Amino acid sequence: MTDKKYVLAIDQGTTSSRAIVFDHEGKIVSIGQLEHEQIFPRAGWVEHNPMEIWENVRKAVGEALSGAEINRHEIAAVGITNQRETTVVWDRHTGEPIYNAIVWQDTRTDPICKELAGDEGADKYKTRCGLPLATYFSGPKVKWILDNVEGAREKAEAGDLLMGTTDCWTLWNMTGGVNGGVHATDVTNASRTMLMDINTLQWREDICADMGIPMSMLPEIKSSSEIFGYGRKNGLLIDTPISGILGDQQAATFGQACFEKGMAKNTYGTGCFMLINTGEEAVVSENGLLTTVCYKIGDKPAVYALEGSIAVAGSLVQWLRDNLGIIKDSGEIESLAKTVDDNGGVYFVPAFSGLFAPYWKSDARGAIVGLTRFNNRGHLARAVLEATAYQTREVLDAMNADSGVDLTELKVDGGMTADETLMQFQSDIMGVDVVRPQVAETTALGAAYAAGIAVGFWKGEEDVVANWKEDKRWTPQMDQSDSDRKYRLWKKAVTRTFEWVDEDVTAELGD
Repeated sequence: MTDKKYVLAIDQGTTSSRAIVFDHEGKIVSIGQLEHEQIFPRAGWVEHNPMEIWENVRKAVGEALSGAEINRHEIAAVGITNQRETTVVWDRHTGEPIYNAIVWQDTRTDPICKELAGDEGADKYKTRCGLPLATYFSGPKVKWILDNVEGAREKAEAGDLLMGTTDCWTLWNMTGGVNGGVHATDVTNASRTMLMDINTLQWREDICADMGIPMSMLPEIKSSSEIFGYGRKNGLLIDTPISGILGDQQAATFGQACFEKGMAKNTYGTGCFMLINTGEEAVVSENGLLTTVCYKIGDKPAVYALEGSIAVAGSLVQWLRDNLGIIKDSGEIESLAKTVDDNGGVYFVPAFSGLFAPYWKSDARGAIVGLTRFNNRGHLARAVLEATAYQTREVLDAMNADSGVDLTELKVDGGMTADETLMQFQSDIMGVDVVRPQVAETTALGAAYAAGIAVGFWKGEEDVVANWKEDKRWTPQMDQSDSDRKYRLWKKAVTRTFEWVDEDVTAELGD
C-alpha cells in the first residue's frame, strides 16, 4: 500500500457537507465544503433535501481531491461521519427520497413520542436502547413519514422503502444506489435510532413493531471500522474502499484519542455534545444522559459512552446573525462580547427545540432573562456565548454524578473552540482545564482513522494517540464564589423556559 498516501473523510454535517484529505500524521491536506439549505416548513420543523446533500458530497469530494492535486489511486480508504439522527426514507428502486430528511432538531414527533410512552413514560425503552423517548431520535421520525406521506406505509410493507441516517444515505449512493448500493450503517449511528438493542447491537423487532416500521427498511448494522463497500457511482472514488463510519460525536471522541475509560471530550458545533468513555459497559444514566455506542473496531468488543447532548450552541450564534442581524459574520461574536466586562445580568437559554440533556423537556422554549435598560448588544452577545458554557457545565455535573469520578480536564474541538473568550469562560465556569488539540477537525479525523485502521493504513488506536498533539490549554481564573453565583442564576433562568408549549401556544405557532 506504499502508493496510498492519504485517507479521505466525508463529514455530512447539519449545515454543510465536507470532504477532507488527511495524511498519515493526521494532518489536513485539503478541504472541500458546500452548505445545504435549512428548510423550516413550520415552527419546530427542520428539514434537509437529501438529493442536495448527495450532490454536495460529490462536489466536496471533487474539491478536496483537486485541492490536494491527487486522484483516487492515492486514497487508501474513505471514512464517513454524519449528523446522526437526521433521517432519510427513500425508494430502493428509484433512489428518490419520498420526503425531505427530517433533521435531529425537528420537534414534530412530540405527539408520537408521548403516544408511544403511554403510562410507562419517556423511559419506556431506555433499558433496551439506552435512550429516552424524545423527538431527537430517528425511529419516531420514520413513523411520522410512514404515517403522513401518501402511500408510504403501503410501499414500506411491500419492501420498497429503505431508511437510514445520512451516513447510510451517502454510503448507499456511493456504492451504486439502485445498482447494488450497500444498505448498511455502523453501531454508533444505529444506537441513535431508538431501534437497536444497546447490549446485543441488533435491531429490536418489538420496538420496530410498536413504531410500525417494517424490518425490511432497516440497514445492516456493522462495526465502525471495516470495509462496507467500494466506490461505484461517484466516479472520483471508484473501487476505493469505504471502510469507516462513525456518527459525528463518536467520530470526534475517536479523533480525540479518548480510548481509556473516563476520558471525555466536548464538541462545539451546531449543538454541543460531551461524551465520556465508559469502556465495554453500557452504563444507564441516572442523571439525564444518553447511553450510546462510542465505537467498535472490527471484531473487537464495542466500547460505550455516556453522552450529554445540547441542541443549540453554534446555531445560537447563527441565529443572532441571521434572525436578528446583530452581527454580519459569526466570527464577530467574540469581539462584540468583549466590548463589555460581563453579561450585565443577562442570561439566554436557547431552548429552541426544547431542552435536551440533562432535562429532556420538549415543551420548553427559549428565553432571555434579566434584561434592563442598561443592557446593549454586547451583553446579548456575551450571554449567547456563555449559554454554551453553562449548558456544558450542566452536562459535566451529570457525568460526574453518573461516573462517580470528577473529570479533571476536558478535551474540546469544533468551530467554537477558536473563540478564546468562550474557552476561558468554559474553564472558569467548570473549574477544570480545557484542552484544544492542534487538529480541531477531530470529527472528520476520527472517521478517517476508523477507515484507515480497517485497511492497515494505520496500525490501530496507538497511531491515533501518537498523532494527537495539544495546541492550547485554558485553566480556571475566576473566583469560585463568582462562578457559583453565575451558575446559580443560570439554573434559575433555565426554570423560566419550562412548560411553555401548551394548546394555546401550539395554536399561536400554527402547529
